[in-house]
Order: sequence, then structure tokens, then C-alpha cells
Amino acid sequence: MDWNELGLKMGLEIHQQLNTKSKLFCPCAAEFVDEDFDEEIKRSLRPTQSELGQIDRAALQESRRKMKFNYEIYDYHTCLVETDDEPPYDLNEEALEISMIIATLLNMNIVDEFHTMRKQAIDGSNVGGFQRTGLVATDGYLDTPHGRVTIENICLEEDAAKIISSENKGEDGEGYTHFRLDRLGIPLVEITTDPSIYDPEHVKEVAYAIGQILRSTNVRRGLGTIRQDLNISITEGARCEIKGVQNLDLMPKIVEHEVQRQLKLIEIKKELKKRNAQVLDEIHNLNPVFENSSSKIISSAESVKAVVLKGFGGLIGEEVQEGRRFGTEIASYAKKRGVSGIFHTDELPAYGISSDEVDSMKKFLATSDDDAIIIVAHDEDTTISALEEVIRRANLAFEGVVEETRKSLDDGNTEYMRPLPTSSRMYLETDVSLIKIDEDSIEKIKNNLPELPDDKKMRIISEYNLSEDLANQLVRRVKADDFEAIITEIGSNNLDFTTVASVLAYDLREIAREGYDISIINKNKFIDIFTLLADSKVSKDALSEIIIGICENPNEDVEKIAKDKNLLVLDESSVQKIIEEIVLKNSAMVKERKMGAMGPLMGMSMKELKGKADGKIVNKILKEEIDKLI
Repeated sequence: MDWNELGLKMGLEIHQQLNTKSKLFCPCAAEFVDEDFDEEIKRSLRPTQSELGQIDRAALQESRRKMKFNYEIYDYHTCLVETDDEPPYDLNEEALEISMIIATLLNMNIVDEFHTMRKQAIDGSNVGGFQRTGLVATDGYLDTPHGRVTIENICLEEDAAKIISSENKGEDGEGYTHFRLDRLGIPLVEITTDPSIYDPEHVKEVAYAIGQILRSTNVRRGLGTIRQDLNISITEGARCEIKGVQNLDLMPKIVEHEVQRQLKLIEIKKELKKRNAQVLDEIHNLNPVFENSSSKIISSAESVKAVVLKGFGGLIGEEVQEGRRFGTEIASYAKKRGVSGIFHTDELPAYGISSDEVDSMKKFLATSDDDAIIIVAHDEDTTISALEEVIRRANLAFEGVVEETRKSLDDGNTEYMRPLPTSSRMYLETDVSLIKIDEDSIEKIKNNLPELPDDKKMRIISEYNLSEDLANQLVRRVKADDFEAIITEIGSNNLDFTTVASVLAYDLREIAREGYDISIINKNKFIDIFTLLADSKVSKDALSEIIIGICENPNEDVEKIAKDKNLLVLDESSVQKIIEEIVLKNSAMVKERKMGAMGPLMGMSMKELKGKADGKIVNKILKEEIDKLI
């Protein structure tokens, strides 16, 4: 595709949790809880008007779902602020300082007063129906190989509650969406670029570069601590926000699929206008048509109803993304009203609905092959509500592309979530005082900035004589600080830098792929591991096994783990005896191959020694023993 010709524009929103001791507006610890909850509270939320009397369209749409929410709370990890039963405490100034450091690294202008605002959100992710947020800085930039990108603003806000499950029945028989409140209130920065990204590969590059800057500051790390949202539009289309883009490598594919979707919707819009298509508002009762249907879905439903889309025939089945059709777009809206899906005449007969039933339905509704019929089967109220959404979405087809918030899917496609929010959802938080930010505070931050990843990589290459790839992996995997702490603590004369770096950059990754939780190994454990190596108590070949042992028994002493696993090194005479026996057992091979037997015998020796001897020593002794036999 020619991105310039299409007028592709993209912007990023990156949300990063900060590594503070407490939450943003209360003294509760900013940490996740892996234990059973103590209590539950139930809430329903509704939209409120802005100061100008307007209601945000996204909030209004959420309210029509009439959802109920169940919140799991903890006696010692959550408080009345999270349950919206107590006013917030003063702003966490540690979080504000970290966000100011990030803003400075992004060449931004920090505001002179921090004002806390309320951002309306009634999807259940905040108990009070709003999220607290405030502007920290504006007008920054980031230079990348594809060019300069403008950083519009950075906000400091509280993270949302974590969704646990949807639509579980409570004791009263009602359907509840369940949230957990341990994450609610953890400080979070939101970094927003302007739409100055014009190439799918560039957006991935920008996300990576911002991520690297964030990792140089005091932010939380691990799964779920950083989230990327991607805004995409083309000239004839509209801005759509893609939420939850976790895999940076998937970004270009998401862009391509979204552009494909928008182009197809524009094409459908033009075809509808050419056909003089029309959406009929009447909802028809089809129970008489399907009275004796053999379709399990139809026969088990209380109510079967339909709407007629004049001139839509053949277009509902048009593919708008890989494996997703225009009918899927319409169904996404209907599903927000509690149905599992829709039927439409572009795909019938199917699902147990016969061709005779389709013909009877068309005759009953007086439609032609140029028309489309959308059917929903459920209880009476849900069916009507879902078809009202079908009518609304079908009417939006005449606009082409609709401004929406969409969810990122694992295959690079996206799915409708809700309309894009408007400025009507923001209003002042009167329970939190403003904070003045003076020039001295900003100057102090500028004079004590952390080292950026690229600078750190080049310094590590220079100081420790590591390869560029190894240094890059250390920085990218956030292990450079551990690497330098190990060298500083143990002493540079006792360690091979490449060995330490390789274990941190590569061996840990392989161990994690085997299913072990390497996050439990802190800096002190690494120092203990490499102290054993420096003191020649273990060989470098034993390090991976020791690390696995720590993952299995995190509270155990490191040297005891090495001893229990029989990994402590043997003295050279013991190693020589083992190798002598191996050579003698394979003397025929040695006499036949001479030094060509070195490879297989080395493998046998290392397997027998199981990391209890350094490979260089084993190699030296093995050569000597083969020489003797020859």
C-alpha cells in the first residue's frame, strides 16, 4: 500500500505503571495481591453531565448496557478511597517526580501547576465512575531513524481496577462483571504522541524508543505494567483507537489490517449510496415463521426478531478484515446488548435454518435478493435491544468509517468496544489540592537525569569490552544494572565479563522459556551466584542449574543449592580420574580416530561431570589423556 497516498496518520498512547511505594491518592501499597479477597461490594454506574450539561457519548453508550459490577477488596491492601467511600488523600509526590523525570527525558515543557481532573469512565474499571488524572507536561519530541515525533502531553493518573470475569451470576441472580481493586490507584503515566507517524514500521520504532526511555526510570516491570494504544486514520476514514496493543512486533500488521478495514467500509458506503439503500426502523416478530424450526438456537429462544436493510444484500458478507466480515462489525454492536451473535441472509441457510425457512422469511417480510435481513434470537427485551444496535450500526454504514475505540486481537485484527470518548467526560476534581511546580524542582531533575539506554549500551561496550549484541541484550532486557552491580561487588579481576553478561542476557531467557519464574531472583542472589564462580566453587557450566534451583527454592542459600545439586567443582585430580576412565573405556575409538575422538569424548566427559568442572580444564586434561594413549 502507498501510505502517503492513503493519508495514513498514526499516534500512540502509552500507559506505564510507576514503581512507587504507595498508590496515587492513598497510602495503600502499590502492589498486586495474589490471595483470596476479604470482602465484596456491588455497584451500578451511570453517566453524569459535564459543566456545560453535555454527556460523553462513550459513557452514554456504556450506560445503555445496564451493567452491574462486583468489586473484590482486601482488608490490608485496599482502603475506603478505592471503594469511593472516602475522599482521596494528597497526591503522591514520588509519582509526580518520576513523571517529571520521564517528561524531561522526552524534551517536554513541565506545567507550573498540577491540577487533578476527573475523567468519566463507567465501564466498571473505576468504582466511582471516573478516573483521576492530571497534566504534567506538553510539547515534547522524540528523534527516531524515521524522523522526529511530537510528544503532545504526559499525564499522571491512577490505574484502573483489574477485570476478573464477566457476567457471572450473583446471589440475587443478576449478571455481574467482577473486578479486583488491588490495581486500582497504582500511579500510571500516559504518554501521547501527535498523529505524526506515517509508516507502520515507524510506529513500532516509536513505541520501542519510548519504552526504552521508560525503562531507564523508576517504573514497574513485567506483564501488564505497560500498555500501548494505537490511533489510526486515513484521509477518507476516521480516527479509531486500538486498545491493548501488547506485542510491538504485531503493530505493523494491526495498522495494515485497520487500513484494510477502513478502505472496505468506505467502499461499502459508496455502494450503499449508489443503491439508494435504506435501513428500516421496524423490528419484526419472526416467531410464526420459525415456529417449527429445527435450528437449536432458534427453537430454544423465547423471541426471534429481525430488521430489514434495504439494498444491503451481499454487502453484509463482505470481508473487511482477514476472516472478519461487515456482518461481524454489526454483530459486535449487537453483542454489547447481551446476545452471542446475529444471523443474516448473506450467510443463510446455515446453523440449522433451512432454505425453505429463508424463503418463507423473505416472503413474510416482502424483501428481495437486493435486501439483507438481520435476525436475533434471545429473550424479548434483549432481542429488541440488540436489534436497536443493529439499526444504529447499519445507519452508521452510510458514514463509512466510524470513530470508535476497538480492542486489539491476537491475529492483528480489531473488534469494536465503544465509541470514542469526547471532552465532555473531563471535569475538575475538587477533593485534591493543586500542586505548584517551581523552577528549582525542574532544574534539580534536569541535573540528575538517568542514563538513557543507547548511552548505557555504548558505555558498557567501551568499559567492559562486550560485543554490541551482548550489550544491547543487557540493556534491552533491563539487566545492565544487575551486570554492573555484580562486577562492582565481586571485583573485575575475578570475573569474565562476557560470561556474566551471557548468563543475564541469554541463559535467563532460556530458563524462563522452560517455565521458571526468574523474576524472583534479585540482585543479591545474582551476586551470590557469581561469587561462587569467582571463588572457583562452581564452573560456569553449572550456573543455569543453580539458577533453576533458586527458582524452585527461592529462600534457600545459593551455595547449599549448588551442594545439594552436586554442582560444587571437583579438584583437578578428581576430574583427571574421571576423564582417564572415559578415555580407557573408549580406547578403540581413540586408536582409530586419534585426535578426531576429541569431540565425542568431550561430550561424554561434560555429561559425566555435570558442570562440576570448567570446560577449559576438561579440554586440557582430555587432550593430555588422548596423547598418552596415542
